[in-house]
Amino acid sequence: MSISKFKYFFDCCVGSWVAQRTYHNLTHQQVERSLTEFTIEPLSSPLKTKVLMDNQQPDLPNINDLCGYHLGFETVSEKGERVSQQLNMLFVPQVQESMILEGDYLRDRAYEEAKPKVAHFSFDTNKLELLMTTYYTRVVSVDSITLINPNLRIRKIINYQRPPESEPLDKVVLVGFGVEQKA
Repeated sequence: MSISKFKYFFDCCVGSWVAQRTYHNLTHQQVERSLTEFTIEPLSSPLKTKVLMDNQQPDLPNINDLCGYHLGFETVSEKGERVSQQLNMLFVPQVQESMILEGDYLRDRAYEEAKPKVAHFSFDTNKLELLMTTYYTRVVSVDSITLINPNLRIRKIINYQRPPESEPLDKVVLVGFGVEQKA
């Protein structure tokens, strides 16, 4: 499985970034803007192992080859509300079909629920787009990051009300758009 473009994507993501985002809350018919400053650092092998253990996943022999990152961010909304978080994440590729790489996306702390979480990712090697889908208790978050160049990413977040098992995602509760630039 060739993952050179996947590794390139993550190599470009390492560093300090500034994101300007707009969120559309469809439940309350509100629009809000925010500014986020965040830093992405490569994850050490011991922390990669910790993320696997936190998510009750088996240790992997190729752990040093996996893309893993520490993310720290602080967001300030236009209302002055602040949110800070730090988490560790690990991407475990499992299947590659044509230009799409898929696998598990593991975090030691999820965004919506402060606990370890295993989610799904797909990466389009042609578009350099990472799509992460996470099923939470009440919502399903579909987060897209497209690398335009090493210093510019476009972000799209769609949160759906979590449907009953095997039903389609069709009730959107939140949509976010962002422009992320390397500082």
